[in-house]
Amino acid sequence: MKRIAVVTSGGDAPGINAAVRAIVRTAIDKGWESFGVRHGYSGLANDDVLPLGLRDVGGIIQRGGTMLGSKRYPEFKADETQLKAIRFLRQRDIDALIVIGGDGSQAGALALSQKGLPVVGIASTIDNDLCGSEITIGVDTALNVALEAIDRIKVTASSHERAFLVEVMGRNCGYLALISGIAGGAESIVLPETQSTPETIACELRAAYERGKAHAIVVVAEGACYNAESLTRYFEEHRERLGFELRVVKLGHVQRGGTPGVFDRLLATRFGAAATECIARDEFGVLVGLSKGDIATTPLIEVVGRKKTLDPHLLVLASVLAK
Repeated sequence: MKRIAVVTSGGDAPGINAAVRAIVRTAIDKGWESFGVRHGYSGLANDDVLPLGLRDVGGIIQRGGTMLGSKRYPEFKADETQLKAIRFLRQRDIDALIVIGGDGSQAGALALSQKGLPVVGIASTIDNDLCGSEITIGVDTALNVALEAIDRIKVTASSHERAFLVEVMGRNCGYLALISGIAGGAESIVLPETQSTPETIACELRAAYERGKAHAIVVVAEGACYNAESLTRYFEEHRERLGFELRVVKLGHVQRGGTPGVFDRLLATRFGAAATECIARDEFGVLVGLSKGDIATTPLIEVVGRKKTLDPHLLVLASVLAK
């Protein structure tokens, strides 16, 4: 009988609980014992582990966040901290660890794997910047939250003939901004991956005004060279250039919270079940993700530290549709 543990690390994402539920229930179906690590890698390094049974994961599939808790823990980068975590797991006779999280979390998973711990990763981050999966747990729900906000803001923008800067999350990846901007009909989208200057954006807003538009929406990625704050400072000095009166909305962490949608619940469930299948066939040191619509695994060594690029066709499309 195997004994497996699951840890959720880094930023939370809608759907993580569905993955935990699937891991525990598919493991129990195989006759294994399941354990949860509380508070991310901090709990792993401090032996904060609890058993998880069928009823412990009941009623969590619709909950956002993570029932196990998460915590930033930079101390885990140290070899001695990682070795201490491995000792704790071995003292509990844990046969394998499943790590749910993004790039930083999977970097920790790779380090543990290279030190001899059987590890399987699951792709989870609203930023969608993790290589090895076309889309990660939480992205779809975060996009729908952003889109709903943009749609609501556009109503007010049109009523008052204003321009709005809407800043979305995503760290240094512009995926959330690009997709929500296209779907929300933004006049301009500011991304870390492209060169946009305040002058260029001002010209785009002025052009929209001169075409007779009743409003203008600029979706800004938080990691862009010119984020909402810096653009606001620039536009305050050049109000006459815009044509529109300007307002700013930062969506922030509202995108990470709330109830996961159907897509994220199903994706997370499939990922969780696939992770226990990896353990069953002794496939370790891999990330479970989505490739061409199917569940696939990618070696962690090919995932960690790599940067996912945006679809260039979508970048062109965004520019065309903004006219």
